Amino acid sequence: MNASPSDPVGDFVSGVSIQTNDDIPEEPDMILSDDDESSQVYAPPPRIAARFYRPSNNRRKSSAASSRRNSISSTHSHQSNRSYRTSCQSNHVAQHLRRASILESRKARLADRAAHAEQVRLRAALAKATPRSSNSEEKALAAQQARERHLAQVAAACAEEVRRAKKVAEDMKERKAAEERRYRLEMEERLAEAERRRLEYKRNVRRPRTASSPAANDTKKTAPRPDISSEVAAKRIQSAWRARSRKCIVDAWSELGLSIDKVHDTIFEEISKLLAEEKVLTATEKIMSLFGLLPTGDATDGGVAIRTFLCAYLILGHPAHVFSRDGDQEQDLITKAKDLIISFESALSKLTTFNYYTPSPTRLETVLLSHGTFVTAFNDWKARDSSALIETMVASFVSLDAIWQSVKDETSDEVANDYKNGIRDNQVSLLTKIKKLAGQDRAFMLIRKAIHESRKARPKKKPAGEVVRPRVAIESPPPGSPISEENATMQAAAASQLAASQGAPASGGHQANSLSKLFTVVPHNRVLVHELALDKEFRMESSPNANIRDALNREICDSMRRGFENGEGSEWTVAMAENIRGKLLRLLKTGNSMHTLISDTLDPDLINRQCTQGMFSYEKFFSFVANILPKLCAPFRDAEVKALADELLEEGTLPEMIEKLFKLLHVIDLLVLDYSNFLLMNAAPTLIKEAPGYEQRMFKHDLEAGTITLERTRRWWRSAAVNMHTEADRRDPWNEPNPVNRPTTQKIYARGLVDLAIATPPLKDSELPETLELDRARIARIRTDALRITTIGGVLLTAKNLLKRDVRSQWRRETTSMWETLKDGYLKDSNTPSKLLTILESSHAMPPSTRTQLSSTITRLLTQAQSGKLSDPVMKVLFQRLKTHIFNRVSASSSGERVKAASTATEGLATTGLPEFVSQVGEIVEQLGKISDVDRRAHGAWYDQIAEEMERLGMDGDELIRTSSTGSSAADASTSSE
Repeated sequence: MNASPSDPVGDFVSGVSIQTNDDIPEEPDMILSDDDESSQVYAPPPRIAARFYRPSNNRRKSSAASSRRNSISSTHSHQSNRSYRTSCQSNHVAQHLRRASILESRKARLADRAAHAEQVRLRAALAKATPRSSNSEEKALAAQQARERHLAQVAAACAEEVRRAKKVAEDMKERKAAEERRYRLEMEERLAEAERRRLEYKRNVRRPRTASSPAANDTKKTAPRPDISSEVAAKRIQSAWRARSRKCIVDAWSELGLSIDKVHDTIFEEISKLLAEEKVLTATEKIMSLFGLLPTGDATDGGVAIRTFLCAYLILGHPAHVFSRDGDQEQDLITKAKDLIISFESALSKLTTFNYYTPSPTRLETVLLSHGTFVTAFNDWKARDSSALIETMVASFVSLDAIWQSVKDETSDEVANDYKNGIRDNQVSLLTKIKKLAGQDRAFMLIRKAIHESRKARPKKKPAGEVVRPRVAIESPPPGSPISEENATMQAAAASQLAASQGAPASGGHQANSLSKLFTVVPHNRVLVHELALDKEFRMESSPNANIRDALNREICDSMRRGFENGEGSEWTVAMAENIRGKLLRLLKTGNSMHTLISDTLDPDLINRQCTQGMFSYEKFFSFVANILPKLCAPFRDAEVKALADELLEEGTLPEMIEKLFKLLHVIDLLVLDYSNFLLMNAAPTLIKEAPGYEQRMFKHDLEAGTITLERTRRWWRSAAVNMHTEADRRDPWNEPNPVNRPTTQKIYARGLVDLAIATPPLKDSELPETLELDRARIARIRTDALRITTIGGVLLTAKNLLKRDVRSQWRRETTSMWETLKDGYLKDSNTPSKLLTILESSHAMPPSTRTQLSSTITRLLTQAQSGKLSDPVMKVLFQRLKTHIFNRVSASSSGERVKAASTATEGLATTGLPEFVSQVGEIVEQLGKISDVDRRAHGAWYDQIAEEMERLGMDGDELIRTSSTGSSAADASTSSE
């Protein structure tokens, strides 16, 4: 704006325009445009302008225009007042009115500003007090959803690009492969044409150079073919026939047109039917045999291999129908199937006439390797979920059948019916589940096969009746005395004769008794009836002292040889003849014709006279013995006795004669064993019936005589009661008097028996109660088996976890091999860990890192098993679970509970991590059940007496635990073993 410096109105307008802000609008009449600069008329003085340009009071002015301090008129008025203050007071009414108006408008403006500021403050406070979290969360959620949508779009686009790239790559690969095949076929055709021309050139020999015009009478002569031998011709014919056979195999496979594209384009049901046709199976079998993919051996394995190979096409063509889920194992199987089919089709395309349809070694090795990896992956995939469940249920079905086979002939009819009903109900339930998973035909096939193998693996009963009956045993002895005074007298007489033959006095009673125990195969009567009570088919085997008897017989023969060398042959001959005579007469009844013949022929006085006169002949002696032994032996000993008789009839030197005597003594000991078993077989029913009473009377006699006490039995019972009351208090912390939670006598006994049997070896004397002394060897063997089960189970569980296999899958072949390997000890040599690792590696491929880790774990577990101190967490958990499982089965009181426990045993062991040890655990449970039944019938009175003593002393659960923790070392040992 242009204004004169002396113009006050211009100064006022300029000041107003300078002081304008954005909050208060400017007055429209005070704003001058630039268009009026040229024709601007200068305004009059303020006093005159106030009269003509009096502003209206009904409109609001901006703060800059109405400010008194910034107003030109105010300044002029102030100056005018100041200049005329001394003279007179201003009487301009307009100036005073304007000043009042300005003040009022400013007050109104300030009030509006204050109200506006208050509204702004209130809105700010309200916005500050309003929670903003929900809005932030919604915004964050919306942003996350938008981000996910964007990422999904990006991923879909990338996936589409990848699929497109793969498609292009596959097309390029197929095009290159087709071009390569075409080039190869052209090259082969060219080579075949060149070979044809070469052979034709060789057949048409060039004629010699002559004149250009041959004579008219010359005829064309062809070179005769060289003659070949019949062998070369036969080889050529055979080679051509084999090539023709291989060509037919390849042509038959090509006619099927089986490829991944065809399988993919065909419906799954139709391609399944096609692959099951006999024509396809036959062609596949032939082409697999051409590549060496069929296993050698059983035809069943070949059928499985054929179906497995055809499954590779199904997996690649219809993976959604084959797999129930899409996991890492399924993807790995698809990859291996693709490698197999690619390598197979590549090798198949190279089979031409040029190579006589024989695959090259390199391509054959590639196919074999890819086929092996595919079969391994396929078997691992099949072993999961349903297969493991089917195997578990089949094993449960077989376990129930084994229980029925063991109880149907050994229990009363009423108990057998209870078992039969319970077993039948559980087997029907299991059969229904198996049929749903495996199909009816396969279910019946699996069950029949498993039952057949189980019954075949059960120990066969030893031959009875006429097979084990000695030929001279016409009459059986009285049932009550098969092993009493007569046998004891015979054994004492034999011991006296052997002692006399060694130069010891025959009348020594203690020495004779010791030797009779050493040489007899018949155990003590109490041991015999106890073994018969446990197993009614019990037969005496060679006693633990058999090796000692053979060693003593060998020492006698050596002493006899030295006596012959020292000139004492007559004395040794008489002693040996008397010894053999006594053993043979022990097999016969007095008055029998054979008894009279042996007694008269081998009379010591007669043999002594013959030796004195030099008339005794060992050839006649051996001939006599060889003739009578077949008449004394049982039929199943015929082969062994015949071999000895043939050897006795052969002539020989003095050392050979001594060796014949040793073998004769050994065979006579076996005949004595057979005769004792025959007597035992006849007396077994009576002995089994009287076994509990007899054992009870003998145990009472030993207690009254002070031979044994019940100290260890009381300590053992107290320890079992402590454990049971502790578990009951843990289940019932309020200690309510509920009979269901309180342990019964049978539960306490079962707990004590299981704690005694399922523990780490060795079995100490202080741990074994007096009532179970006869079962010492059996309990020690159960301890060894339990530790071996835990050790092998720990190794297998670690291997399955490292290889990411299902712990329920049953590695039976590996378990059997490891069981046999650890039978003689855990660290009998330094190669035992490597042997176990080799067994696992032979069936399951593993990377080097897994192999190293598994090797260290096997060494650690075997070291702990060798020492008997289980510190590894896996071993401790498995051992405790095994003990709990066996206790639950042994403590079952009724037949229904036992059948139920047996039916769920396989599933329980599979969950525990020991699915391969169903049969071993079943044997342990069966042995402990028999021990429990026999022991409680024989010693139940003393167990009840001990329980009543504890009740009479007022020892409840808490007091029993308190007293046992302070004074019972057995309870501490049991707790530490757990």
